[in-house]
Amino acid sequence: MQTINIHEAKTHLSRLLEQVAGGEEIIIAKAGKPVARLVPLDAQPKKRRLGLLKGKLNVPDDFDTPLTDDELNAFEGR
Repeated sequence: MQTINIHEAKTHLSRLLEQVAGGEEIIIAKAGKPVARLVPLDAQPKKRRLGLLKGKLNVPDDFDTPLTDDELNAFEGR
């Protein structure tokens, strides 16, 4: 993965887009800090399917009951 600064990205945008179309990812940085990532469109995550785990998980009726003091202390590492 190549990291370039904003000025270079503006100057060489066409070349960078050809590299990205070829499958390369490019990070664009401002003052050395990454601010954007150029990736090929087909590298985008697939659309999520809702309800994939329907019927496979069991949530107890009392899952939102307040924790006891002992449970809360253990959860918070006390």
